[in-house]
Amino acid sequence: MPTAEKRAVLDEIAENLKKSNAVYIANYSGMSVDEANQLRGAFRKGNVFYKVYKNKLMKLAMEEVGGYDDIIPTLTQQNGFAFVEEELSAPAKVLKDFIKDNKKPEFRAAIVDGEFFGEDKLDALAAMKSKNEIIGDVLGLLMAPINNVVGALNAQGSNIVGAVKTIAEKGDN
Repeated sequence: MPTAEKRAVLDEIAENLKKSNAVYIANYSGMSVDEANQLRGAFRKGNVFYKVYKNKLMKLAMEEVGGYDDIIPTLTQQNGFAFVEEELSAPAKVLKDFIKDNKKPEFRAAIVDGEFFGEDKLDALAAMKSKNEIIGDVLGLLMAPINNVVGALNAQGSNIVGAVKTIAEKGDN
């Protein structure tokens, strides 16, 4: 049975898991304190909640919440956890940029909308479009036919008006 302090941390983790639509795990072994602080700052700028928890407490919380069976085996070594509600690819983009410059941390795995992504999927996760980008694409697709119809009607209207004017002018002569 966890102590009261551990129970509070376990409850915090469970709450973060419940409200997040994606959880990313990064192994920060071998990073200096300065690098770890820079990583925290990069996540903060990306509007991603990042925190280091003990693997055992994370495992207990994941088992308690459910749906994390595939990711539990990756809970080895020193891990940091990125939680995100909306922009599901944001942690991947932050990690990819940070790793490009610093060679660390090591991306371990992620659960995004209930789907497991292993350590070889960071590039694919980072390439995912954000919710706003997808909405913009859909609106663009929906607006294209309307714009074409309006353009055609305007063109037809100007042709009809022009034809009527021409006929009226010929009739006056």
